[in-house]
Amino acid sequence: MASSRPYLDYVLEQLAPLDGISYRAMMGEYILYYNGRIVGGVYDDRLLLKPTPGLVAAMPSASLVSPYEGARPMLLVVPDDSDALCRLVRLVYAELPAPRHQ
Repeated sequence: MASSRPYLDYVLEQLAPLDGISYRAMMGEYILYYNGRIVGGVYDDRLLLKPTPGLVAAMPSASLVSPYEGARPMLLVVPDDSDALCRLVRLVYAELPAPRHQ
């Protein structure tokens, strides 16, 4: 099942306070970027974020789910609180390695 554009728009609306949010459509799903780094995505109308140590600690009861068969599990996040969601994305971003330049 592919993600719907209205759900992506809802997630982007919740993330609107963050400058630097972007996305890329990929095979019916959407990869989410913050300042050029992948922080998660929208898969089957679910918001999933990379399970960095800080995010796992901040959300100990969150479910780890696979975005698609064979993928590494990610944390399922309900995007119903814009401020909290923006804090979580900033947390993930802070723990990601800098992009490699070739």
